[in-house]
Amino acid sequence: MKGYLYIMIAIILEVLGASMLKLSEGFTMLTPTLILIGAYCLSFLFLILALKTIALSVGYSIWAGVGTVGTAFVGYFFFKESLSLLNLIGLVIIIVGVILLNIATNQLKQVTS
Repeated sequence: MKGYLYIMIAIILEVLGASMLKLSEGFTMLTPTLILIGAYCLSFLFLILALKTIALSVGYSIWAGVGTVGTAFVGYFFFKESLSLLNLIGLVIIIVGVILLNIATNQLKQVTS
């Protein structure tokens, strides 16, 4: 369970870093640039810690997938970016994929133990 806590922290930091990419205006704004560097470094640190107990295929997929969905929603709510129906369908497919990977991994663990 500790691994999943670490992965959630890593995702939050990754979304923060991605948000700062937008605010850094091409790395010309110092504060957002420093925050994004720190957020991404810490995100990778927590991802590394999470991967000690979570399979790479699952952990990285959760981090990338949920991070993508989180970043899309930050873009929508905070930066007033649009999300089309096709965008939303794509985000749902990502979430379903992450869920299926988790289910498959848990079933595999039960079969092999």
